[in-house]
Amino acid sequence: MLSIDIRSLESQAAVIEGVLAADDAVWEAGEIRPSEGVRVTGRLSRAGGNRYYFSGRIAGSQQLTCRRCLKPAEVEVREAVHLLFAEPGAEGADDPDVFVIPPHARELDLRPAIREQWLLAVPTFVQCSEECRGLCVRCGADLNEGPCGCSPTTDSRWEALRSLRERAQ
Repeated sequence: MLSIDIRSLESQAAVIEGVLAADDAVWEAGEIRPSEGVRVTGRLSRAGGNRYYFSGRIAGSQQLTCRRCLKPAEVEVREAVHLLFAEPGAEGADDPDVFVIPPHARELDLRPAIREQWLLAVPTFVQCSEECRGLCVRCGADLNEGPCGCSPTTDSRWEALRSLRERAQ
């Protein structure tokens, strides 16, 4: 459950356990969505005035493309999350890191904040493995499957250094 009745937070904190589904309406077109949803666990409590504090964790997996060989690579994303929610006019509500909730709201919806934290936590570049050799820059062959038939080439801009090294030997 990622939507909490604010009135219940007046007497005690709420334990949050839920999943932000990959097909939830909160996701926008073209965003990096989780493979099977984002698991959310944590604690939501009142932080004085019309402010609320969430402390917890998000976890999920995402299938991305390996930056070297372009094959699919599954990435586990686990992140600690600390969020502050406030009504307009509350102390700190003008801070860009604070999630503003509608004035006199009865429910606090964590989904947009969890979505944003997920998008920040997913890595931009991934590798399928540490040993990934990638693709040949000349013919595009997958070097993980073996060497390609291209002859090795050298960049002519390094020729001056190569001649210095040969003279030093």
